[in-house]
Amino acid sequence: MKDVQEIALRLFQAGVDRADPARALRQQLMLEPLPVLPDGGRYLLVALGKAAVPMMREALAHVTEDYEALVVTNSENAKEVEGARVLIGSHPVPDQSSADAGQAILDFVGRAGAQDRVIALISGGGSALAVAPSAGISLADKAQVNQLLLGAGMDINHMNLVRQQLSDLKGGGLLRQAAPAPVYAFMLSDVIGDDLRAIASGPTVAAIADRAAAREMLEQSDLWEAVPQSVRDHLSQPTGSRRRPSAKNTLIGSNRLSLDAVAAAAQKDNWQTQVVSYGLVGDVRDAARQVIQAAQSAPSRQPVALLWGGETTVQITGSGRGGRNQELALRVAQVGADLLSGNWLFLSAGTDGRDGPTDAAGGIVNGQTWAAIAKVGYDPQALLDNNDSYTALSVAKSLVITGGTGTNVADIQIFLRLPE
Repeated sequence: MKDVQEIALRLFQAGVDRADPARALRQQLMLEPLPVLPDGGRYLLVALGKAAVPMMREALAHVTEDYEALVVTNSENAKEVEGARVLIGSHPVPDQSSADAGQAILDFVGRAGAQDRVIALISGGGSALAVAPSAGISLADKAQVNQLLLGAGMDINHMNLVRQQLSDLKGGGLLRQAAPAPVYAFMLSDVIGDDLRAIASGPTVAAIADRAAAREMLEQSDLWEAVPQSVRDHLSQPTGSRRRPSAKNTLIGSNRLSLDAVAAAAQKDNWQTQVVSYGLVGDVRDAARQVIQAAQSAPSRQPVALLWGGETTVQITGSGRGGRNQELALRVAQVGADLLSGNWLFLSAGTDGRDGPTDAAGGIVNGQTWAAIAKVGYDPQALLDNNDSYTALSVAKSLVITGGTGTNVADIQIFLRLPE
């Protein structure tokens, strides 16, 4: 199975490579160059997200006229960019560095005049990396809301619906601040379905919904009474009219495109390949059942590769460490040990190289993983119940650790089985 594990990791890397932000932006700018500057104008380039550094480096290679540049990214992906100021925000939970970064972006684009052109390079992770809480809401209040949303297992679109209504940057806030300068945004999607309003909470597009919808979402999730009073007061007020200047938003990479690249690589290696779903979402318990059911239905007399792309959620009830990919892998290991025959392997990992607040991208398991955890003296069920998938997979030597990849297009799942 060691050879199959190496194949799975190589297939996963094919998906990460397809989402390479520099290559994706380069291909787009070859098709459609940056807008021409009017006399006296300059480019104001702002990159936000986990892929901000390579996107900015590539963009600056296409700039020959007057410009200023600002980068906001996470610590793992932060590197110097010649000709640009680089700031580090916190992820997945914003802190003061995120607030400082958010204010820096607002100040930066706020200097733009009508003769300038704002180039926004947006990728996943931006929602937490740069925050600008609305008036009356403190950073601590906003961080508390973010923790509650994460802990409730809310999907990314619903999370962003709420977060946009608590921010002066998200939901078109960058556009409003940059006016009257036109904004040209290039976006690397980390959300399933590629709703541009949800990528980094949509700083250059319209908000997903209004304050009333955000309140309703919190009420339906039984979080309304748990959020700070300042947030309840803010969301109880009418949204009012919020001017949103027009912008040109261009999608340059996505989970779907990366999953197609994985499928092509698997087919090239003669695996019978099927993309089972481009939208594996919802709770990891349900996702694990879907994976097992698809694996049970797959042919057993030829090498099979089943693929999924998506972004699952986890209901956090314990105090352990882990992430959605690690817990999904652990649950597949648990159920698959009893229900799946033959030599099989399952990988679930985040294309950004980081799964939850850990150094792992995800997990890679097989029919022996669950027993291997117990063999070294740990109770795998107790670890799972405590949301401690990181420890469980670590002792079984089943973590996928890649380090920061410099991109982010959600998650990829790969199931491989050799013929019986």
